[in-house]
Amino acid sequence: MHRLHHQHTWLGSDRASARFIGRPVTRFLAIETSGGALLLAATLVALIWANSPWSGSYATLWSTEITFGVGSFRVSGSLVHWVNDALMALFFFVAGLEIKRELVHGELRNPRAAALPVIGAVGGMIVPATLFLALNSGAPASHGWGIPVATDIAFAVGVVTLLGRRCPPSLKLFLLTLAIADDLGGIIMIALFYAGGIQFGWLAGTAVLLGAVYLMRRAGIWYMPLYLTVGIGVWITMYQSGVHATVAGVLLGLLCPTRALNPQPDAESIADSLQSRSELTAADVRSAAFLIQESVSVDERLVDILHPWTSYVIVPVFALANAGVQLSSDALREAVSSTVTLGVVIGLVVGKTIGVFGATWIAARIRVAVIPDGVTPLQMLGASMAAGVGFTVALFVTELAFGDNQHLGDLAKLGILAASMMAAALSAVTFVLANRRAATELRARAIVNSDPPDPRTQAGRAPAAARLSRERSR
Repeated sequence: MHRLHHQHTWLGSDRASARFIGRPVTRFLAIETSGGALLLAATLVALIWANSPWSGSYATLWSTEITFGVGSFRVSGSLVHWVNDALMALFFFVAGLEIKRELVHGELRNPRAAALPVIGAVGGMIVPATLFLALNSGAPASHGWGIPVATDIAFAVGVVTLLGRRCPPSLKLFLLTLAIADDLGGIIMIALFYAGGIQFGWLAGTAVLLGAVYLMRRAGIWYMPLYLTVGIGVWITMYQSGVHATVAGVLLGLLCPTRALNPQPDAESIADSLQSRSELTAADVRSAAFLIQESVSVDERLVDILHPWTSYVIVPVFALANAGVQLSSDALREAVSSTVTLGVVIGLVVGKTIGVFGATWIAARIRVAVIPDGVTPLQMLGASMAAGVGFTVALFVTELAFGDNQHLGDLAKLGILAASMMAAALSAVTFVLANRRAATELRARAIVNSDPPDPRTQAGRAPAAARLSRERSR
């Protein structure tokens, strides 16, 4: 998002550090695909580090034990454990905020508009899971059926954004809505199928605290530190209950209000009230700031604050902690013949394509949903392939499914890396072909629709052209 920088700030100054470092970095972070670029860079660093002579330091760093506690209460875990359970709770909190906004104000609010991407998301979850289970039925690896189910929003939308005008805006919106619906399905899957032994006492505590959040919101309590305290309590009780702690983030996100407290601020009257005072006090400024701030919903403000942190810090750190897979020749040979790796690759590349494209085609045929105007079948196929980029959440589910079995986890991660690159490349090629075919068809229609030449006019033009040629030769 473009931001203006005041000249009195460092970023708005004429200093060399601001001109050559600060503002270029800010512009890069404002680009839609920059989050995906940082995620890719973190993944490459993790792979290089884990396969370098310093690979031991990689394992040592992320296995470092960290303990937090108050009084006799202690929560301990490795550094990678805190990244996956605590930092990723913020990522899922932002996902919950975005899902809530889509449900209230966005595409998911209109059942007919939401039907196509939601149906596509359902098909894109069922088919990959089925293909993975078909290859790993009865084996310990079958617990990883949820790995190829997820679509990575940042990478999938980044792929089609890089294609520019080759991908219609309506198809970008379709893919974004599909990814959000896919996220919602993935969250439900994590809560239902990847929970540990449920501790119902702690789960009841979570329900009580979530109820308190709802009642505070209804009562008009707007004190953020109080919500932060209760939110931490929700995370702790959810963590202790056996349900994955990131679900707490989603539920808190869904409880955030999407309607502004002061939806129609009178900016002129606020400015006049300040101007009419002979001396401004801190209370006057605070009151005006509150009125202006509350013209934007809490949901939108939190997304604006947290989204850069999740995109540019949390998700890259998550990739750095989880993507460090050994790429020895033996590991690669085993991965080629492993049903875990093949299940992930086939699930994401083939299953997502068949599931999304097939479900949307059937929905359009039976008129349950409508394909966006101007979108060709080949373009829809390209979008379905882009949905197979399942990086972040797929790695996350891998940790849930194979956290105690590093060997199976590494095989699955190799599959995720390979499948995500293949899906992105196939999607890009398909969109290029679709664009060329559309251009060819457009030229063909232009030729067909043009008026045929008049033989009499053509006959008259030949002698005239000959006379002009003779005159020029003289």
